[in-house]
Amino acid sequence: MTGAAGFLTGLVAAVTEAWSEIRVHRVRVVLSLVGVFLAVFAMTTITAAGNMARQMVGEGNERAAGRPATLNVNAYPNGPLSAETTRTAQAALREAATRHETAWWGLTSQGGGQLTARFPAGTQLVQATSVDPSFGTMHRVITDRGRWFTGADTQAFSPRLVVNQAFADQLGGFDPARPPTVVLGGDTPVTATVVGISAGASYDPQVPGAYVLNADVTRWNLTGDPANTSPPTLELWVPDADAEALVAALQTEVQASLPGYSVSVWRQDAGDELGIIDTVLAYGVRGVGVFALLLGGIGVLNVGLVTVRQRIREIGVRRSFGATGARVFFAVLLESVAATFVAGFAAVVLSVVLVSNVPLEAVLPAGVTLQDVPPFPVSAAVEGLLAATAVGALAGLVPATMAVRAKVIDAIRY
Repeated sequence: MTGAAGFLTGLVAAVTEAWSEIRVHRVRVVLSLVGVFLAVFAMTTITAAGNMARQMVGEGNERAAGRPATLNVNAYPNGPLSAETTRTAQAALREAATRHETAWWGLTSQGGGQLTARFPAGTQLVQATSVDPSFGTMHRVITDRGRWFTGADTQAFSPRLVVNQAFADQLGGFDPARPPTVVLGGDTPVTATVVGISAGASYDPQVPGAYVLNADVTRWNLTGDPANTSPPTLELWVPDADAEALVAALQTEVQASLPGYSVSVWRQDAGDELGIIDTVLAYGVRGVGVFALLLGGIGVLNVGLVTVRQRIREIGVRRSFGATGARVFFAVLLESVAATFVAGFAAVVLSVVLVSNVPLEAVLPAGVTLQDVPPFPVSAAVEGLLAATAVGALAGLVPATMAVRAKVIDAIRY
């Protein structure tokens, strides 16, 4: 206990002494720490911005191809496409998803047909994508107004639609409190209710487009002749670790249940591409940060050398009164470490305040929405503090070694 208490006492004394010296030479120290401050600030801020960029790219990919890992199962009949072959494929695909107890899955038919919509200005064919309610979660569908489909919509007494703004404009606008309706179909028309507005309902914002539920398409034959539509596609959102095994299993099982069909299974999300982006951001930011920190460390080193030369007489007097070489070494070293730590801490605080308070709409590209804003990365703050402290330690080694090697008698005569 005595040894531990003595060590702690010595450490506290060394830190106190180092801080006192920093206060004495504060102007020179502050000027030397500008480089370290800016380097740590840049590292942490760019890392946080990189996280947002990664999230933005990831969400964009997920809207197009699904969340990691999303599997795509297609079943094309080798003969003509008909209502019967479509129903057979749908049943087999749903059975496969149920058998594997997948939490998130659904059938979709991208560009799977056209709706005959009777707008006030006249009847028009509208490109439609038939989906299940789970599609909205799996693809991060954003509804600008209104809402996305729910499970209850599949049991409604009339079709439900999520449309783009061009479709809503044809109806005279959209009011969530009083959802507009539109008559669909030709010979057997049915009145559908618009429940939400989403830009994703059409690739071209100037052309009317709509999402429609698979259950409604089947019940009211909304898209007409199945021969003019694309076969159903099964999408499954599965754990990344299970993706490869499930691709092989689904290929074998679905093909066995659908003789006479061409079955293909693949992973459609951009998981590997995001990994490359993460690597580029990580090494790029760290490379720039290390270079800037080295430049800042050179400034701290120069100030440390000048300070030791000016204090050589003081060091000699302390050594003559019994100060050990280790005590002198750590006192000088801690001056550099304490100064860079404070600079790093101030840089991290400023970075957190800046990143947390900048409005996203001011920095994100036009039309880009970030659903899940990532928090400020704690790892970036820790790395910044550790890097600043390490630079201070490296920059303080040479001055501390010079202080220890100074001879007592020469130092006193200096």
